[in-house]
Amino acid sequence: MIPYHVLVIPSKKLGGSMFTANPWVCVSGELAETGVLQVPKHTQEITFECQNLGKLTTVQMGHDNSGLYAKWLVEYVMVRNEITGHAYKFPCGRWLGKGVDDGSLERVLVGELVTPNSENEDRMCRTPPMQQSPGMMRRFVTISPNSKPKLNTGQIQEGVGEAINGIVKHFHKPEKERGSLTLLLCGEYGLVWALEQVFQHGFKSPRLFKNVFIWDFLEKSQVYFESAEQREVTPDENWQTRVCHFCRFMRAINSTSRNIGKDGKFQMLVCLGARDHLLHHWIALLADCPITVQMYEDTALIKDRSLVNSLIRVLQTLQEFNITLEASLVKGIGI
Repeated sequence: MIPYHVLVIPSKKLGGSMFTANPWVCVSGELAETGVLQVPKHTQEITFECQNLGKLTTVQMGHDNSGLYAKWLVEYVMVRNEITGHAYKFPCGRWLGKGVDDGSLERVLVGELVTPNSENEDRMCRTPPMQQSPGMMRRFVTISPNSKPKLNTGQIQEGVGEAINGIVKHFHKPEKERGSLTLLLCGEYGLVWALEQVFQHGFKSPRLFKNVFIWDFLEKSQVYFESAEQREVTPDENWQTRVCHFCRFMRAINSTSRNIGKDGKFQMLVCLGARDHLLHHWIALLADCPITVQMYEDTALIKDRSLVNSLIRVLQTLQEFNITLEASLVKGIGI
């Protein structure tokens, strides 16, 4: 049995001292996962023993929404193997709580091994090195995680290209030399992030005090597609098949018993779409959907036919790869 130490770092600005709910974590590695571990809410750290998890990949974390202040802003989670001394950092920077952020009570965090640095104030933390060369995106994206930079269409295309390129390079390496595919999908500047930029571009900002998420747009599109199917307004058989797939995945994700928020659901959809080689079909479908006309500005990337076509071509390069998702990314989805 190997001892592991988990340390949750809540936001310093909004200290977790008022937090009343009971938090939990589940640590996954390449060899095994721990199952749900309760974390004492006052210390927000825990040491436990279990079989060797191997190289750590994800931390699922959440809370039971109990008490008067069940809102938790977590900066990151550190997990250390007490035998090898290897420490992994899992960035979060998001709220967990109903009625705040995207309403998520649990999140899947993707981590990397950190390089040791003893003179660090956070006991066992240091920003991890990028797994691949940082590429262009570093220059475009401001350091502050809270300010969402506005990227132009060229930068977004470049971001998608780099994310896909990272995955292609991954599969061209010998199996023993491959890093974490989960990181390339869900990590910083990974595929989920890149497609998020595509759908954020030209997204009409809603009325005051109301946050609208990409998932809201996808749900409205699903409703449109399902009603079009019932009215039998179907352009062709190809369209019908794509709609059928898209709606089936949307329903499966929405009916999961997990308390994941809207952004977590979007992440799940991208991962499943990448696994089943459906992303390029879905982009084509959504680009032609009347809901897109309503919810996006005329200058949006998703409304530009030539940009959409080049995005589809780039996504098609994933078709030759057999993408296996780790269990933590799709837990609770029977599809």
